[in-house]
Amino acid sequence: MSRDQDLALVREHTRNEGLVRHMLSVEFAMRAYAKQFGEDADEWGRVGLLHDFDYERWPNPPDHPLKGAEILRERGYPERVIYAILSHADYLPDFPRVSRLDKALYACDEMCGFLVACALVRPGRLAGLSPSSVRKKMKQASFAAAVKREALVRGAEDLGIPLDEHIAFLVSALEPHSRELGLEPGEGADS
Repeated sequence: MSRDQDLALVREHTRNEGLVRHMLSVEFAMRAYAKQFGEDADEWGRVGLLHDFDYERWPNPPDHPLKGAEILRERGYPERVIYAILSHADYLPDFPRVSRLDKALYACDEMCGFLVACALVRPGRLAGLSPSSVRKKMKQASFAAAVKREALVRGAEDLGIPLDEHIAFLVSALEPHSRELGLEPGEGADS
């Protein structure tokens, strides 16, 4: 299967452009980590791109990601890809994060969402976004309140990467894709 087919599947099930951009951000992050670790960037990118494709239709646990897993199986996706996607849900104890792929998806998912939220309130967006400013935002409970701070920390720990290094790596992975993610520097953001 190609990336075009993966993206078509995302578009078939997702109308919310913000959710599509989230999946793209996780794809870009996963591809970057795959290169860092010497893994298959296409496989890792596929996992990142598809991890939430079923969320708009089935947002409630455990339907998400179980319904998506059924669709992926029907379409012939590899079990390793499906398992990694299932493992990103903390509420599915039958799918613990075992492989580096599983752990990377978990580490990238919430953090990418949080980094995008941080970027959206900055005039420079991702440019110059530092780990210290991300940590400062993490301490503000009202900022991006739906993001579980413990998941941000646990994701980096499980991947074996210090949190500041993880943040900096993801910012550098996302920045070249600013236009596609709707994060080009501009006016109108808070500083």
